[in-house]
This record gives sequence, C-alpha cells and structure tokens, in this order.
Amino acid sequence: MKIKQPEPKIFACSQSTEIAKDIADAYGLELGKINKNIFSDGEFQISFEETIRGRRIFLIGSTFPPTENLMELLLMIDAAKRSSARHITAVMPYYGWARQDRKDKPRVPIAAKMVAKLLMSAGATRIITMDLHADQIQGFFEVPVDHLYASTIFVPYLKSLNLDDITIASPDMGGSKRAYAYSKFLDCEVVICYKQRKKANVIEYMELIGDVNGRNVIIVDDMVDTAGTLAKAAELMLERGAKSVRALATHGILSGNAYDKIENSPLVELIITDSIPLKRTSSKIKVVTCAPLFASVMKSVQNNQSIGDQFLI
Repeated sequence: MKIKQPEPKIFACSQSTEIAKDIADAYGLELGKINKNIFSDGEFQISFEETIRGRRIFLIGSTFPPTENLMELLLMIDAAKRSSARHITAVMPYYGWARQDRKDKPRVPIAAKMVAKLLMSAGATRIITMDLHADQIQGFFEVPVDHLYASTIFVPYLKSLNLDDITIASPDMGGSKRAYAYSKFLDCEVVICYKQRKKANVIEYMELIGDVNGRNVIIVDDMVDTAGTLAKAAELMLERGAKSVRALATHGILSGNAYDKIENSPLVELIITDSIPLKRTSSKIKVVTCAPLFASVMKSVQNNQSIGDQFLI
C-alpha cells in the first residue's frame, strides 16, 4: 500500500515575502507561519509557528545584500532541521555572492563556495535557484541543485513583442553562451561587447564585435547592478546604427544610481524578473514574474517527477 506524502509547507524569508506569496499562490498553498523576533542590538531569532515534523518544507529567500538576508535563510534552515523536517529545500530565486566564484587575484575568497558550504552545514537538503552567475557554482554543493533558467519566461515575452530584425547582444565575453542560447530560440544573430574594467563596476573601454546596423538589439545578462554596462552598451549600439535597444537581466540588483542611469539611457526598456524586489518603480523597467516557474518545479520535486520540461535553454 502506497503511503501518500504529506503536503509540503512553504515559508518566506522577510526579504522575499512578496515573491514567496506569489509562488505559494501558484502552488496552491498558503504561506506557513513564521516569527522573526528582533533584539535591540539587531540580532534576530527565527521560529516556526506550526509543526513541520516529517514534512518537506520550502524556504524561499533571495540572498541579496545586506548579509542579514543570507543569515536569516541560514537560521531558518537550522530551525527546520532542529524541528525534524523531512526535507529542507532552500528556494533562492537570486543566489547572492555568486560573482565571487573563483580566485581572480591573490588573497581573495571564493565566496560562492563558502555560501554553498554554509547552506549545507545549516541543513539544506536541496537547492532551487535561477540563472547563477556561473553554472559551475552547482559543483560547490554536495546536495541536489535545480538550476532554472529565466529564458523559460523571457523568450515567450520577447516573441510577444513581434519585433523584426532582432539581434541578441552579450554585454561581455563571459555571457556569449547565454546570448547564443537565446539566439537559437529567436532564430537571430549575435553580437558581443568587449569591455575592460578599471575596477568593479567601472568600465574603462568597450568595443562591439558584430554588426547592429538597422537591427532591434536585445542585450541579455544574468544581472544588472549599477546599470553602467547596459547604458554604455546601448549608446554604443545606437552609434553603430541600431534601430532600438532593449535589455533583459534575470536579477535586478539595481544599486547606487542605477535607476537614474536606466531612465536617462537610450534603452527602450529593461526586462527583469521579480527575484529581487524593486526599490522603486520606473517607466522603463518591465517585471516578468518567475513565481509560476518556481511553483511548477517545487511541485515536481515534491512528487518526485522530472523537471526536464521546465528547461527552455
């Protein structure tokens, strides 16, 4: 006789409450009850306000700065482990610290691996995330990692624009694989921006490899931080004869004066997901929700079903 598995429970970190609610709605469940008690010095304590014994639980939390967001997820995982949860799945729409995935100079940390070790040590038995900065970060884990791609939701949106003469652009050499993947599904050409940086977030030089004359260009990237690269790339492409320039980036970090840069740039629009909540609205920023994608994968995980049909790229 087959024993039916109990329904999973979904809980939200405080920084990701909005997307967690959307994911729970798409899944067909309500968010579980959790309490965050904050002490006067800023220390906080997490407590589950309902039993989770013997259940699979999904903890939803993007780990964008400040570091308290990562710490909150770690404390939730530890609390779940000590409350006898059967499986603990960390659902991280945005995996923070991923840009530090290697030693690019002496005496620096590999923060992406350190975060992976922290999540496993806390008790996470599975990770679900989207568009890691580098695919090989999956290898930092000794537990299953479901790495989703935002192309699953971006490509249908791009097709709905009914644009002619599309060209996909990569903002740097490292993103060329992603750009070629999008071009395959949109049946179009690819150009690449070559850039050199003085330091992090500061571009010294940029050049375009390829022809964009008379084309509607779409720049694809995994994240947008200060928006300096996107603004400079859009200006360069219009100088080279592009008809229009759009950009899509999975994770809208949008720090510093990024919103002003986008508003003042020649970009027609910036398309992002809701993996990170917006700090403010912008007429040029279009948000496409990734909640149904995560809910679908979570259902498949719960029911031990393949998630292969969720991968467009």
